[in-house]
Amino acid sequence: MEAAARTPAIPEALEEATRHQPRARAALLAALASPGHAYIFRGPRGAGKAAAARAFAAELLADGAPDPDDARRRVLLDPSPHPDLAWLRPPGAQHLVEDVRESVIRASSLSPAEGGRRVFVIEEAEDLRDESQNALLKTLEEPAPFAHLILICSEPELLADTILSRCTPVEFGPLSPDAVLEALGAGDDAAAAARLSGGDVELARLLLGENGTALRATAEAAARAARSSSPPPEPWRGLLDAASEAGQEAGAAEEARLLEEAEAMAKRGRKGKLTREATEQVKRTERRARTQALDLALAICCAWFRDLAAVASGADDVVLNADRREELAEDAQGLDAAGAREAVEWVLDTRRRLRVNVSEELALEALWLRLSAALSG
Repeated sequence: MEAAARTPAIPEALEEATRHQPRARAALLAALASPGHAYIFRGPRGAGKAAAARAFAAELLADGAPDPDDARRRVLLDPSPHPDLAWLRPPGAQHLVEDVRESVIRASSLSPAEGGRRVFVIEEAEDLRDESQNALLKTLEEPAPFAHLILICSEPELLADTILSRCTPVEFGPLSPDAVLEALGAGDDAAAAARLSGGDVELARLLLGENGTALRATAEAAARAARSSSPPPEPWRGLLDAASEAGQEAGAAEEARLLEEAEAMAKRGRKGKLTREATEQVKRTERRARTQALDLALAICCAWFRDLAAVASGADDVVLNADRREELAEDAQGLDAAGAREAVEWVLDTRRRLRVNVSEELALEALWLRLSAALSG
């Protein structure tokens, strides 16, 4: 009598990384049986794409390694010391073309240092410039037999069709509020953060922290000012100030990290001060953090106007700001739900336009004029 076919064991790290993503887990288990050369992990932010990519890379590099367990352990570290794993994150608002050329395109032609594979992961692939995408295309068209590329992307529409068509998609869905709340723990604040996060556990944690709480309060005050009969002269100014503060903090932290590295180099007899390249890295980090904080503040405003539309329509049970029901009810008095929905669209439009280097101050000034008009009914 033949033995019944057994389901292959799920690697521990991959099982944990895809605990709330059964569709992605099934795709990745199938891929491990016969790995392709290029994948795109696509889905909303905070859905666990990066953790799944690292677990998947660990299995790819463990297979055929002299010591599979040690190879897997090193890949799962962040940052990883494994010589056959390259992991790119954008240092600023976008990936640098030079980084993509050096760390992926050129490196993908070099033979593995261990085992039989090399893995290249590009996080936030939507931030690849057109030049970087064009340069990457040849690597996708003519990959080395040992090279595997993983793009992690939350907005695949920003990638060229020629890139997308050459990558096998692995789909991730948003985490449910319950799944996020499970990671956060109980509490009214946690429940609200889970709903506001859109399935992003890290964002939910940020919203519960000191900086996130302050940013939420600033954004809500600005959003409520658009409905006020006597708003402050520049209700959006607090958003810019909060974004600048976030950028300065991130820049200072990056500078401290780079100085620590420089000091360590000095002890080894090498140059011990920040290079011009390192100084530019600090500036890019500051700009990126500022941009992200401003976008998050606008997202919080967007959630507020969405909730106003829900309350004005009598759908209180679907509000995201579940811990602000009294304030929402106050702001929704006499409000036409259509005006609140229009406000949501204006905020979304501004978030999109801020990606193309428009003036933040002018964009926000115009936005609040439109918000006041939309919510004046």
